[in-house]
Amino acid sequence: MSTLDFLKQEVIIQTMNALLIALIGLSLFALGYFIYASFIEKHVWQVDLSKKTPAILKEDGLDYIPAKHWTILFGHHFASIAGAGPIIGPVIACTLFGWGPALLWIVIGSIFIGGIHDFSALMLSLRHHGATVGHVAESVLSRRSRIVFSIFLWLALILVVAVFAAVTAKTMVEEPRIVIPTLGVIITAVLLGIMLYYWHMKQWLATVISLGLMAFFIYLGLQFPVVVYLPQALTFWIIVLLGYAYIASIVPVNILLQPRDYLSAFILFFGLVLGYLGIFVTLPKMNTPMFVGFQSSEGPLWPMMFVIIACGAISGFHSLISSGTTSKQLPHKPAAKRITFGGMILEGVLSLLAIIAVCAGLQWTGGTPGLVYPELMKEKGWIVTFGVGYGQIVAPLVGSTVGSLIAMFTLNAFVLTTLDSATRITRYITEETFGEALGLKILKNKHASTLLIVLLAMWLALGSWTSIWPVFGASNQLIAALVLLLASVYLYQKKRPTIYTLIPAIFMTITTIGALIYQMVIFFQSNNLLLFTIAAVLLVLAGDMLVQAAKVVKK
Repeated sequence: MSTLDFLKQEVIIQTMNALLIALIGLSLFALGYFIYASFIEKHVWQVDLSKKTPAILKEDGLDYIPAKHWTILFGHHFASIAGAGPIIGPVIACTLFGWGPALLWIVIGSIFIGGIHDFSALMLSLRHHGATVGHVAESVLSRRSRIVFSIFLWLALILVVAVFAAVTAKTMVEEPRIVIPTLGVIITAVLLGIMLYYWHMKQWLATVISLGLMAFFIYLGLQFPVVVYLPQALTFWIIVLLGYAYIASIVPVNILLQPRDYLSAFILFFGLVLGYLGIFVTLPKMNTPMFVGFQSSEGPLWPMMFVIIACGAISGFHSLISSGTTSKQLPHKPAAKRITFGGMILEGVLSLLAIIAVCAGLQWTGGTPGLVYPELMKEKGWIVTFGVGYGQIVAPLVGSTVGSLIAMFTLNAFVLTTLDSATRITRYITEETFGEALGLKILKNKHASTLLIVLLAMWLALGSWTSIWPVFGASNQLIAALVLLLASVYLYQKKRPTIYTLIPAIFMTITTIGALIYQMVIFFQSNNLLLFTIAAVLLVLAGDMLVQAAKVVKK
């Protein structure tokens, strides 16, 4: 191929219509769900759809409560796993490596790695009476594995609670128009829970009333921005949000957490539909490079891109939702694939929209001031960058300003769902690990365990959480690798096909270890002893789990 032909090909790729990319991506996602997910359900996990779930068998009115309908639980599950992850990863990765590698990883990862990871975590929990994956490790591997893995999960979740409280608080300070809608969703959720479970109102009617009330709160937010005139406004909102997380963690799941996440899912569905409709109307071109290079300021494409883009392709946090709250609310087995595998596919759809929003809605160089992708990332950060790009995509429908506000409100709603779900799951792990396994009886009490979590998260959120955040991406993906390993050992013990979980487990383990080693070198060179030590501990954890798994398989 001549140089001229190569350049012509590059021009065609760079000006590729975003609609074509969207259609190809959506088609592959649909095939992945209807063909591959069904295969995994029937032939790998061999799900008995007639068996009752732990939510039915262990109903306790607090944590084990079957959802009124599977769509309500889907809303909770999807809202909890989505958060900011499916957006922040692609937005960062496209500036570093280009939209081509990011797109491939999201589509392939969601179907062949993330989907089976989320579904397998739920299956493991269902077959162990709704226990979290940390607790399952004892049955599949050993008691030591359970304690080590659970403590690691607990520490990672404390960081999640701290970070998402801080991020949500910062957004409420910077965009006061979303304060009333954000708090209004909580009030509406409680009302929805009462309508569904106490007044036994029809789901469609309760949903319509709740969505109407949410629309009213959004209108109030636009008319009356809430500005906290305090020297430490950020601290104020962090305390308020963690207080909410405490309450959300101890009240019955069907009164606040479940209906709130269900309503939040509608916010995201609206944002998704509006975004893809905007692509159909505007027919934007991909303005940014398909491929930037193998090296970046954050490290090489492999392994770093696979850690930067987490939730859009695979995320260990998903396994904590699947085994932490979803398994305790699943009304019947046929809904398992729809909620977990389907939720992961839909998250890939969200990440695809994020790529198109910033790569087709913004410019790479020059262009209109305030619409240049790299400059926005440097000056305003990823939240504003995504909001501006999304606003440009949907501008003909609602205007760029309103579009940007919709994007930011959607993000904030989902960050808050992650906050309350993470707090509740951390309570489960605290009670299972410290209260039961280690015999600290006081931590079997839901108030004591939740208070400990909230206080530790507050200490981090008000202090130095940003200093240890760089290793969270690797720790999150390490959780995913270990859960896939756990699933592979379990399937091997049951004489089921293991290749479909084992190959993803090997890939994610090697990739995560590679990312940790790369980061350790950087931390060592910069004399950052704290991060170097954390990365080393994560490597030891991975090694210990691999050794335990090998011993079990050998036996």
